[in-house]
Amino acid sequence: MSATAPDPPDPALGEEFSTLLVGIQRLVRRRLREGLTEPRLRGAQVELLRLVTDFPGLRVSDAAAELSLAANSVSTLVNQLVALGLLRREVDPADRRAALLYATGEAAERLAAWRARRDALVGEVVAGLPAHDRAALAAALPALRGVATGLRERVGEPGTAAPAAGGRTGP
Repeated sequence: MSATAPDPPDPALGEEFSTLLVGIQRLVRRRLREGLTEPRLRGAQVELLRLVTDFPGLRVSDAAAELSLAANSVSTLVNQLVALGLLRREVDPADRRAALLYATGEAAERLAAWRARRDALVGEVVAGLPAHDRAALAAALPALRGVATGLRERVGEPGTAAPAAGGRTGP
């Protein structure tokens, strides 16, 4: 049994796919900002909060590796989020030079409220699609997970860049 070579990349498909993902994300952020009373957080801040919420007690160095950011960039984000009362830092008893990160109750509430609003917004739009389009979206989820995995695996390869700490998203 011989292995078959992968199909050559389709630049038009990649371009449209990327453009649609970015556009959808931007539209979701804009809709969720409507009526927001607290200051918006930057995308990298939200990513760090989500990560720390999912893995309480995470070290700064581990967060940096998971987010593909420099440790000093994550330290800056930690300082910002501590100042906003959304993150707390504790000395790691196993290594007093390291810090363990924990989301505050306020952070957890903001993330939960934002996720609920996002899920309701996107769920409503998806529910309004014809049944065959909803089925196509559901069928595409494994392929989308494959794209995410492939991108995650490429971080740090020559010719690839780590994601930039950037635009404002989320709560």
